[in-house]
Amino acid sequence: MFPVSTRLVSVLVGITLLTAGCRKSSDEVAAKPIEYKGPTVETENVLMLVSDSAKLRIRLTAPLEQQFESGDMLYPKGVKLTFLGADGQEVVNTITGKYGKFEKAKNLYTMRGDVRVVNVPKQQRMNTEEAFYDKLKASIYTQEQTEVKVTTPTEVLTGRGLMANQDFSWYRILNPTGVFTLQNAPTAGPAAPPR
Repeated sequence: MFPVSTRLVSVLVGITLLTAGCRKSSDEVAAKPIEYKGPTVETENVLMLVSDSAKLRIRLTAPLEQQFESGDMLYPKGVKLTFLGADGQEVVNTITGKYGKFEKAKNLYTMRGDVRVVNVPKQQRMNTEEAFYDKLKASIYTQEQTEVKVTTPTEVLTGRGLMANQDFSWYRILNPTGVFTLQNAPTAGPAAPPR
């Protein structure tokens, strides 16, 4: 057996080495910087107005907007884009979604969850679960396999994939699956005289 003093020295040397090892690993962890990727600014009850040639063109409203360092924005509680006519007053079209995202590099809005596009003057609307609005091309579209439903005053059209212009006055369903005529739709031609 070792004398007591040799055992005590061995134990103390072991504890010192363990402590030194623990300190080194905790210093390494502390040396790594933590990169924050969350929003830099959050704004509630957002109203953003976009004008062109001194005329109001687009109105964006959202309960919450989160801005990121990249210039991207998230709308986790929903977003509504309202497109206005040449006078800056008349509502031509609206796009709403329960979630929205704006990618600055692409100038692209993505909307998800009960997305609705409504052309007010033509009384036509589109319903889907995801749609995109490209600001540069002034176009609205969906992925090719996304289910869409377009309702006009006279019919309901269903299909997959859609391309449309910004005011939704022109659209094309890429893969139509059905056309249903509405019963109370106005008929073509003059009405028959009452008997």
